[in-house]
Amino acid sequence: MKEKVNAVVVGYGGMGGYHADRISKMENFNLLGIYDIKKERIDLAKERKINTYNSLEEVLADEKAELITIATYNESHKDIAIKAMHAGKNVISEKPVTLSSDDLEEMIAASNETGKLFTVHQNRRWDDDFATIKNLYDKNELGKVFAIDSRVYGSRGIPGDWRGEKEHGGGMVLDWGVHLLDQVLMLTEGKKLLTVYASLTNITNYEVDDGFRAILKFEDDLEILVEVFTNNFIEAPRWYMAGENGTAVIENWDLKGKIIKIRNWDKIDAVPIKAGTGLTKTMAPRTKETIKKYPLKKIKVNWEDYYDNIYDVIKNGEKQIVTHDQLRRSMKLIEAIFKSAELNQVIKFDI
Repeated sequence: MKEKVNAVVVGYGGMGGYHADRISKMENFNLLGIYDIKKERIDLAKERKINTYNSLEEVLADEKAELITIATYNESHKDIAIKAMHAGKNVISEKPVTLSSDDLEEMIAASNETGKLFTVHQNRRWDDDFATIKNLYDKNELGKVFAIDSRVYGSRGIPGDWRGEKEHGGGMVLDWGVHLLDQVLMLTEGKKLLTVYASLTNITNYEVDDGFRAILKFEDDLEILVEVFTNNFIEAPRWYMAGENGTAVIENWDLKGKIIKIRNWDKIDAVPIKAGTGLTKTMAPRTKETIKKYPLKKIKVNWEDYYDNIYDVIKNGEKQIVTHDQLRRSMKLIEAIFKSAELNQVIKFDI
């Protein structure tokens, strides 16, 4: 029998409830309880027969607690994490890790000083659609890739809660953007990001961004478009990747999609087609004998690998998957997006 890690979830909202539920079902973890500042959330936990704490101080004073998972408002992550590490606890913070690089460095310094684990729940590294597109990219299935689009569209605006409030670190860059940008940085790990150009939207919310578009240019002529919008009523593909020898599309999280590759580069002639009020040979479709359609090779991944790594870090001294340097780079990219949008300028990126 493995020795379990005793965990407490601080913040019992949507994601906190998710963490608590999953932790309680993992064989290597024991859910000691939860804490939330809202009475109704404490009452709900009690209804579910979950132990509750009366204060954060009570959580940090519990000698049995080894791991604190923080799922509170974004602006409070830093203070709770630093207090927890100085109280001898290992820490997982929900994303975004915090609101600035300066804050992040304080959190990392506390981890280095105390020797305690500090990491972030970047759960969408374990999305099947991301694993599938990454497998295509890593295996060079399309030849040299020159363009990737990563999009998430919604049509209900920002939820009517703290996500729309600046004081709590709301907005789509810090909500969904942090996921998609982390995926892009993991997809291109080892490749230098050269420039960032971004714009924000305020269609349904004027306090924080309710959407954004970012164009990221990497070395080797790779350009990646990242879009998150919350007022779009027709979906775009979740992923679109173009390489010198083919194109791949993933339509949605259900992994509906396809791959089309070139079979005969020599045969490039085509019959002109009518396009609008003119004819085009350039944009005429390829003939069937020169291309071949392939099904997506769907890659399934297990989100619980994240918590398995947390266990191994705490109990076996393994290295954490979501590293401090990765967090630094992601935070710098988020800041570059905000700066680019504010100045309407291309921002050079050197990290």
